[in-house]
Amino acid sequence: MLEPKLIQIKTQDKLILPGLLFEAKKSQKIAIHLHGNGSSSVFYHDDIRPEKAEALVRNGISFFQFNNRGANYIKKLNSARFGMAYEKIKECIHDIEAVLGAFKRSGYKEFYLIGESTGANKICVYDFYRTKNFVSKYVLLGGGDDVGIYYDLLKKKKFSRLLSEAKKKIRARKGAEIILELLPDIVFSYQGFYDIANPDGDYNIFPFYEVIRKVKLSKKPLFRHFKALKKSTLVVYGSEDKYNWGDTSRVVQILKEQRPDLDYNIIKGADHSFSKHQIKLSKMIAKFLR
Repeated sequence: MLEPKLIQIKTQDKLILPGLLFEAKKSQKIAIHLHGNGSSSVFYHDDIRPEKAEALVRNGISFFQFNNRGANYIKKLNSARFGMAYEKIKECIHDIEAVLGAFKRSGYKEFYLIGESTGANKICVYDFYRTKNFVSKYVLLGGGDDVGIYYDLLKKKKFSRLLSEAKKKIRARKGAEIILELLPDIVFSYQGFYDIANPDGDYNIFPFYEVIRKVKLSKKPLFRHFKALKKSTLVVYGSEDKYNWGDTSRVVQILKEQRPDLDYNIIKGADHSFSKHQIKLSKMIAKFLR
């Protein structure tokens, strides 16, 4: 197994983000991995995903994965609260820019972003608001429909009520309070829930539920971030991804209708995390980036 270097990167708002760098010798190319939300972290064996690092390094591409501000459920950094419970997806721009800037200053010339689960959403948000960025290619892995997930889980009445309550709490400057009603299974502050569940917010990149179930939740145009992608992009899903409403083929077809010019692939038998298919996925990513 490759031995990574521990790297710490400071964001513009002074957060220290730790990560692991797998270096390809004499390489000026680097792929940066954005993890999903919840308990995600890159400092445990199951999250390191050595297959990606090995496949990319063999192809002359360094690989960096790091804990962004949405890692874990709740944590304290610089006396402020972060983690999935408090995350606002648009703040991913600070994290991505800090990492890109740090590696550009260290001599890298070509950059790729790989986003897994919520990380795929973050790439779309970053590209939407930073239209003139210097990244060469994107890889979107298992981009999920969080609005649809929580709407389906909570049902219409409860979903709408909690969204309305969250909006009121934020206006009253109490957005950091945890929604006790959702505990113990779901951990969210009012601001975190509103960001992830607002149908017209930046989190709603992949509104599959609305299309497949023919439910009207959004007022703004659907897939507006995804349709605006400006880089060569590979989109990959597992056929057994549990967040696709049982129809991965339909999900991919919906995306193809929005952007037929992108590269798409479905890995048969793979789940949301591509758990038993990391080698195949890693080779696919390396080939696309190479």
